[in-house]
Formats: sequence, C-alpha cells, structure tokens
Amino acid sequence: METKHISVLLNEAIDALNLKKDGLYVDCTLGGGGHSSLILSRISNGHLFGFDQDAYAIKIAKEKLSLIGDNFTIINRNFSDMKDALNQRGISKVDGILYDLGVSSFQIDLPERGFSYRLDGPLDMRMNQNQVLDAYIVVNTYSETQLKKILYEYGEERYAPSIAKKIVIERQKKPITSTLELVDIIKKAVPASYLRLGHPAKQTFQAIRIEVNHELEILKKSLETGLTMLNSGGRMVVISFHSLEDKIVKKLFKEKTTLSLPKGLPFIPSGYDIEFELVYHKVIIPSDDELTSNTRSHSAKMRVIQKK
Repeated sequence: METKHISVLLNEAIDALNLKKDGLYVDCTLGGGGHSSLILSRISNGHLFGFDQDAYAIKIAKEKLSLIGDNFTIINRNFSDMKDALNQRGISKVDGILYDLGVSSFQIDLPERGFSYRLDGPLDMRMNQNQVLDAYIVVNTYSETQLKKILYEYGEERYAPSIAKKIVIERQKKPITSTLELVDIIKKAVPASYLRLGHPAKQTFQAIRIEVNHELEILKKSLETGLTMLNSGGRMVVISFHSLEDKIVKKLFKEKTTLSLPKGLPFIPSGYDIEFELVYHKVIIPSDDELTSNTRSHSAKMRVIQKK
C-alpha cells in the first residue's frame, strides 16, 4: 500500500532550530524524512543524525535524503539511545534536537501494522518490529485491572472500566486478533451517545499503543538526556500530538527554565544558575491553512527550549 506522510509544522520547526550551516543536528523521529530533508538542505557543512526504529520509514527517508546530500547518518535505534549512539560516533554535543512525536502515516496507513482503528489488521502496534510485546498480548493477557489502568492513564478514556470489562468477557470466548474486532468490542462497551463524539476507539488505541511502546517513559528519559547534549545556543524542538506528551514536555521545560528556591534569598547560590530559556512563551500550533490541508495536524503543539 502506497502511503505519504505530511510533516506537521514543517517550516515552523525548522525555523525554530535556528540552523547553522556547519552545525550538528539530531532528528529523533526520522519517519519519512520530511523535517530532515529541510534541515539537510540548510546545513551544507554540518551533519544530521536521524533516529528511527521502522525499517520501511528508514528506506524511504534514506532515498529522500540522498537526493539532497550525503552529510547524514541514519541510526536504526530508539531515540532513547541517542546519547550512546552519538557517543559511539565521537559526538558528545549537538546544536539542535528535533522530536516529531506520534505515529507517522507510514504506520497508520499500513493495516498490517495494527495502529489504525479504521483499517482491519492484526493487533500489533509495535514501532520496533523486533520487540516481543505487542497489542495482541496487551489485549488478550492483561488483567481487567491492568487494562482499566492503562486506558485511564494513557488514553484518558472515561469509559475505561466498561471497555476493560467487555474486552475480558469477549476474549474468554475466543482470542481478540484484529483491530476492527477490538473496535466492535469497544463500540458495544460505550453508550450510544459516545459514538457521536468522534471515533469511540481512538483513546483506547492510543492507550494500548503507548503501553506497547513505553512511549511516555522513553520520551521523558530522552528529553532529559537530550538537553544535556546541547551546545550553548543549541535548541530542542518538540512537536507533540496529545496532552500526555505535551504535559511531559511542558513540565520539563518549566523545570529547566525556572528556579525552585526559597523566596527572599539575597543572591542565587552557586550551581543554581538557570541553564535554559524558552524560545517561545506560548505553545505554537498549526496555522489555519495547515489545519485545512492536513487534518492530522489538528492536535499538534510545538514547544522550544534553548541552552544559554
């Protein structure tokens, strides 16, 4: 199946990186290479490192980037391994780091990947096809309590108890194996009025995907590590697509740009200097034109921080 990924906040993100022609940059979510292509076109004497776990996305990105230049390195690892992977290549500091979070069109539009609640496919949802844990295991082996917990915490699903209960009831009859089978179960577990508020499976699928890929834990770890790798003047740009991601980014950026000290101190003690500053004090969202041309951009939020 042919699919095309449209990068969200493309120009805004690249402009926010404040690129230098000879700089070192990291695209933590390479995907189809949309953001990376624009970065590469502006760093003639620099180097770009792109991370992705998806072999298909890497193939597409490599072909696209090769048309622009050869000053890039694609690393087939999770972005949580950024520091180790770059250190192994003799890189300890970089000038900019970009995260475009969420699931790419390469994954959503391929039924066999199991990410879509609109297309029938196996319950998979793994971003790294080599890992063992997948959506099938979560749906068919997690206890009702575990399911309810992840639906609440990762999906912010108001009907988590009834959906979890219905999943357990149905899997006792036979294993739940496909995405649309799970969608049908979810529809039967929620009130009819809920069906009119958008797709009823959206939050459940988000929760299961986050659980399968440990997305929030990995994001927090990678953001903290990435900030330690920025050169002075270097920037981190993060595009998130749901409130759980944005809360993590917002909280960390606030911690890094403010001091938690008792009021009334005559001076700031040594070692308590603020190392970072926000580039934009308000979150950046897509323009009306982008919202119209790319419906998947509607929930995108971009935050930017800079090392002093």
